[in-house]
Amino acid sequence: MACDHLNRWREDVELIAALGVDAYRFSVAWGRVINIDGSINQAGLDFYLQLLDALQARNIKAFVTLYHWDLPQYLQDNGGWLNRDTAYKFADYADVVSRAFGTRVYSYATLNEPFCSAYLSYEAGIHAPGVQNRQQGRQVAHHLLLAHGLALQVLQQNAPQAKNGIVLNFSPCHPASNSEADIRAAEMADQYHNQWYLQPIMEGRYPPLFSQLPLNEQPQIAEGDMAIIAQPLDFLGVNYYTRTVYRASHKGRFSDVPPTQPPLTDMGWEIYPQGLTEILLAINSRYTLPPVYITENGAAMPDSLQHGQVQDAERVQYFQQHLQATEAAIHAGMRIDGYFAWSLMDNFEWAEGYAKRFGIVYVDYTTQQRTLKSSAIALRDCFANRRDPNINTASEKE
Repeated sequence: MACDHLNRWREDVELIAALGVDAYRFSVAWGRVINIDGSINQAGLDFYLQLLDALQARNIKAFVTLYHWDLPQYLQDNGGWLNRDTAYKFADYADVVSRAFGTRVYSYATLNEPFCSAYLSYEAGIHAPGVQNRQQGRQVAHHLLLAHGLALQVLQQNAPQAKNGIVLNFSPCHPASNSEADIRAAEMADQYHNQWYLQPIMEGRYPPLFSQLPLNEQPQIAEGDMAIIAQPLDFLGVNYYTRTVYRASHKGRFSDVPPTQPPLTDMGWEIYPQGLTEILLAINSRYTLPPVYITENGAAMPDSLQHGQVQDAERVQYFQQHLQATEAAIHAGMRIDGYFAWSLMDNFEWAEGYAKRFGIVYVDYTTQQRTLKSSAIALRDCFANRRDPNINTASEKE
């Protein structure tokens, strides 16, 4: 089985190369390389080393994400991200990986979307471990940001040749109406969901909303934490899928208004490409940003394989619109160094399992057969004809 798995990855690398991309973003599984006793699982590391060598042989830049929500069970059993020590364990893990990978990696991202690991997992209860507790969610968010800062220090020491940063997800926050209460609600939501992660990294402080939270909902912050979090970045990864609309709720807080009008993706998310331009220009005007990559952008659609083909015209249009939105931000003066489509293949989507398909490559989960969707062919042709060879164009997989 191990041999079959490795051969499948080799075939997938050939598939990636055939798409004409020059960068590939993937994540490393923490539990695959570090054992419960802290020792190194060399077989796990060797798997990634062979992948990195295969990419390098084809002149495909490796964008490595160290944490995409797969916390080892032995750490979860010890408190998970509620345990401050997990942040230091993460720095140790970053040290092991970056030493082993050497100069093979073009870019490291410490975390992917800490919003999801904190809010969806500990406040909304949608992702594992399914907790619904505001204070725990804020505490987990702080420990994740601390882990980022600690790991970034390690990466800058061990891999100074790499571009080292973090990947955050953003959604423009719009008011449900022109009422003062809804406008205030949207501003609060922006602070709580967008700025809560970016502002500490860029400015070493949480948004003003922090002080408005009851004391029993505020995270505990140790002296020196904010300085660790605010490590200089080589790049910022921006993930974008849709906007969010908010209205005022009880106790002066906010609640989101789910979209109902088409076009919607199979996730029920509004297709709103202009929101990508909006959020890019908003953060660019607010902060002194490092180079930015669009590290995730894509759509789940109800794909079906018919006569050996997957005609996903809606996804083709989605990418076209969002690439144009990216171009609009560039024309407005923003530096964007690359764009990654989410995702290379249909895969496991956490709380959704295998029910939603984001890939540009269709996967038959029974046979593991891969089929290029129309979107893969369209992106391949787009990448081949791009005007600026310095802009990285890529595919991605968890």
